[in-house]
Amino acid sequence: MPARKMTGMPRIVLFNKPYGVVCQFSATDGGRPCLKDYLPQRDVYPAGRLDADSEGLVVLTDDGALQ
Repeated sequence: MPARKMTGMPRIVLFNKPYGVVCQFSATDGGRPCLKDYLPQRDVYPAGRLDADSEGLVVLTDDGALQ
């Protein structure tokens, strides 16, 4: 992935999380898929969470205040 230009603007990623996906980047003991299986970005974090047993929009950002 190319380096991001330092513009001072936060990076925001919108992801439509499928049912069964854990809303975190680290793998789980249960073997469920997680965000790293779908998103190449690594320096963003969920601003809220959805249960693995739900689906819907997840907002991810690199802005700690927004998160």
